[in-house]
Amino acid sequence: MKGKLVKAKTHIKHFFKKFLKDLRHYLKHNTLFITFVLTAFIEALFLRIFTVKNGLAISPMLADAAVIFLVGAFAYLVKAKHRFKYLMTWSIIFTAICVINSAYYTNYVSFTSFSLLATSMQIFGVGDALNTIVEIKDFSYILGPILLIIVNKKLKNTSYYDSVTGKKQSRFTFLKVMVISAIMLGCFLTTLTSTDISRIYKQWNREYVVMKFGVYVYQANDLIASLKPQISPLFGYDEAAKNFRDYYEKYPSEQTKNKYTDKYKGKNVIVIHAESIQNFLLDTSINGKALTPNLKKLSKEGLYFSNFYAQESVGTSSDSEFTFATSLLPASNGTVFVSYWDREFVTIPKLLKEQNYYTFSMHANRGSMWNRDVMHEHLGYDKFYNHTNDYKINEEDIIGLGLNDKSFFKQSTEKIKKINEKHENWYGVLLMLTNHTPFTGLEDTTDLDLTYKYTRTNPETGVNEEVVNDYLKGTTLGDYFTTAHYADAAIGEFVAELDEAGLLDNTILVIYGDHDAKIKRSEYNRYYNYNPETDSRYEEDDPHYKEFTKYDYELNRKVPFIIWTKDKQAKKEIKKVMGMYDVMPTLGNMLGFHSPYALGHDIFSTDENFVVFPNGNWITDKMYYDSQNDEGILLDQNAAIGTDYIANYSNRAELEVTTSNDIIVHDLIKKTNESKEVLKEKKNG
Repeated sequence: MKGKLVKAKTHIKHFFKKFLKDLRHYLKHNTLFITFVLTAFIEALFLRIFTVKNGLAISPMLADAAVIFLVGAFAYLVKAKHRFKYLMTWSIIFTAICVINSAYYTNYVSFTSFSLLATSMQIFGVGDALNTIVEIKDFSYILGPILLIIVNKKLKNTSYYDSVTGKKQSRFTFLKVMVISAIMLGCFLTTLTSTDISRIYKQWNREYVVMKFGVYVYQANDLIASLKPQISPLFGYDEAAKNFRDYYEKYPSEQTKNKYTDKYKGKNVIVIHAESIQNFLLDTSINGKALTPNLKKLSKEGLYFSNFYAQESVGTSSDSEFTFATSLLPASNGTVFVSYWDREFVTIPKLLKEQNYYTFSMHANRGSMWNRDVMHEHLGYDKFYNHTNDYKINEEDIIGLGLNDKSFFKQSTEKIKKINEKHENWYGVLLMLTNHTPFTGLEDTTDLDLTYKYTRTNPETGVNEEVVNDYLKGTTLGDYFTTAHYADAAIGEFVAELDEAGLLDNTILVIYGDHDAKIKRSEYNRYYNYNPETDSRYEEDDPHYKEFTKYDYELNRKVPFIIWTKDKQAKKEIKKVMGMYDVMPTLGNMLGFHSPYALGHDIFSTDENFVVFPNGNWITDKMYYDSQNDEGILLDQNAAIGTDYIANYSNRAELEVTTSNDIIVHDLIKKTNESKEVLKEKKNG
């Protein structure tokens, strides 16, 4: 017995000795590959830690590792002297994926897409907005390629590359690495559910996909999904068309008569697309001065929808324009304005043109921005007035990204006068610009005092003295308050100019915030918990401390929506939850038009107040639900919410996102109308 134990110990000792020898041999002859694998893996790990906060989750680690090993394996099929170039190329690609997604997530709480690379500068706010978007942590990922360069340089000074030139051995190593990748992939696949597979296929819930599949699988899948404008119409049409028919049979777009039906039929319409204006601004004052007094006044004199949410995705302003005009959601991949501009949609301008309205849009930025010069024609605008062709721009009139809002409105008023002389009825949308990120250019010209003044007793002299603390200076939130205040003043001047020109007598004014300002949650935390007299933040155990949770942040993203007329006949605050896709049917009921494909509802004709966001999150009057994390928060503390309630609205949310995306990708409205025409011809023939 004793001899057997000694023999077993000898075998174990021999095994570990051989294992360590083989490991040292492997490390010695695969140093470059191992460096590549570790740096790429750590970069992906850091990205998830910084964004979705699930760095230790097994599933995405397996997925990321499987991709890294798969890509790295092919280095062994490359000549030894070229392996560094191959691995370095992929290291740069992986690093770029992490850097771009890290910066994008910080500012937009989502992950970027290949389909947006062509318009990446538009996404990030253009030009000098970059310095407000990229943070120090976003540069930590470049340590991967740097480390690979250092390791390669050291290996060149040894006989490393001479010792790894054997073709037979390299092919054998290639197969071994591929097997390791396959095993990891197999283990990863066992963790997936049908919901996981559905979400990576549909790709609209990007945060969930990264949490489950890792960033490299997400980006590879996104590359495929980004080809949908060219590929998708060729595949899956029959299923999409069936789901499309089923959806509108179950949820038909109907209009019910109410006290607002045809109330403004025959009226002219001016729509102000208020760039980055959030709802909380209307109730915010600093040093006794209201930030947005004009919007506040208009909200008191008209119909004010105080629980209104934009439903934009990666296309930000262009997404809001699209949803406002069509009552559809943004595309799940890319943007409609860039990737799906040639589809057919039922829009507000087109429906009003059937009532002999002249329709136009105006913007002080370049016509090519977000492909507007092409897309606005497809949305049904008779003319798109823009920076490129229609506005006089002097150097002193430029603030931020272009012509300032006051000059834009003043010049636009003159154009609307001419339109009014030629056309009995007209509908115009004016897109503001000055309050666009990075919220700069007004630092020395505003009348808004953001400083905090207080009196204290000087401990040395005993004399009272006034102290001025410019605590908002240099913060994005402070800059935002300044530009928002300016934008509000511009709206006030515009309304006065329209009234003086007699253009408000037969006109309704519609104002909506296109999306939130994309300011980081940490800025709000500082703002609400800052004590300017001590120049410090309140601690969590301080009674003055107010935690600004992720749900506070999400609910704070709501934007104003106001319908105002000069006679002020309709004055009311509507507190129902409402989304951007509810605007078209709500205005349609007032102006006498209807779209059979609207996803939203006339807010005065429905008791079901439900808004779905493009990432699958949703909100009702009773709760806000985070589909990424399968959790929510009650908005009505007296509401009895069960699992059936959540399941019902979660299914509805997915159905709406899918149906809208199918309409866009497969051009279902055009094809449905063509089918109706064919049937009509057959019937008449």
